[in-house]
Amino acid sequence: MTRLLGPERQRLVFALAGALIVLNVVSFTFGQPPLATLTRMWQGTWGTPYGIGQVLFKATPLLFTGVAFGVAFRAGLFNIGAEGQLALASLVAGLAAARLGGVLPSPIAIPLVVLLALLVGASYAAFAGAMRARLGIHEIITSIMLNRIADVVLPWALAMGLSTDGVRTRTIDDAVRLVSLERFVPALRGSAASVAFPMAVAVAFTVNAWSRRSRAGRELEWIGQAASVCEAQGVDVARRRQQAMALSGAIAGLTCLGTVLGYKGYYELGLGAGAGFSGIAVAMLGRGGPVQLTLAALLFGTLAQAGLAINARVPRDAMGVIEAVVIVLMAAAAHASARQGASPSKPSPAEVQT
Repeated sequence: MTRLLGPERQRLVFALAGALIVLNVVSFTFGQPPLATLTRMWQGTWGTPYGIGQVLFKATPLLFTGVAFGVAFRAGLFNIGAEGQLALASLVAGLAAARLGGVLPSPIAIPLVVLLALLVGASYAAFAGAMRARLGIHEIITSIMLNRIADVVLPWALAMGLSTDGVRTRTIDDAVRLVSLERFVPALRGSAASVAFPMAVAVAFTVNAWSRRSRAGRELEWIGQAASVCEAQGVDVARRRQQAMALSGAIAGLTCLGTVLGYKGYYELGLGAGAGFSGIAVAMLGRGGPVQLTLAALLFGTLAQAGLAINARVPRDAMGVIEAVVIVLMAAAAHASARQGASPSKPSPAEVQT
């Protein structure tokens, strides 16, 4: 059976089995039958069209940030600053969309807003990349500090006149909002899903193709494996690392497509919070390619929506515990399979005789 499943699917099955056991324990702890909890989870997620739409909505920012982290990780970098990058990009997108709505037509206004979000996310991440490439300061430290700076700058900027009530920006015009998925699938009516989800999937496939087929993408992969060897071969490692961080931040900035342009219609404090860190788990689980990334984002989107579905009987924080269990078990299974693959195989009797 292990040969039929393959290592990636083995790890996923192992993690899901462990998560199911933990869910049963949590249900018993709060006096709820596990089967009833599973039924409510199913009905609140994939069991109804509305639940499916909500899962797609919650998976959208996770897919963007998962792709963003994966780009930096290929170059041997850890972009922990996606939280600050997506927050600043979302603020700028909300402000720009509110000003451009009704002034420019949608085919012009929406691309301009997206471009601004890309530039803001890329610029904020490029600073951490430059500190690593030029000064040798680790990007984890720099990006975490940049997250804290964003936490201070955002409420200050809103309080200084960028909002009407100090909490959120003005509501954007409908012409600058992304189309809801219910226009194409009427059964999803009422959910927050928009075309931002297929756009996120398209970004995942595009980045994967770019990484495999372009010279820059291949060099980033090589730098992540052996930076010193690449430098000896004449590759500008510092410049490539800066490019990787900038691209990672730009993709993180696209998170505003699902939250600001696709759902709320404005930016408010805390919108999209947590997606930057959860995207790390999505990237780690979906390292096999864009399909695996999408499935990992859908998995964590399902758990997030399931937490709301069972919140009346089981605390929503229980889903956070299950998410942690999935991550730990996937990491343990990956480590075990790596050790198994590294261990020398025993020769067969025929090989011994020869």
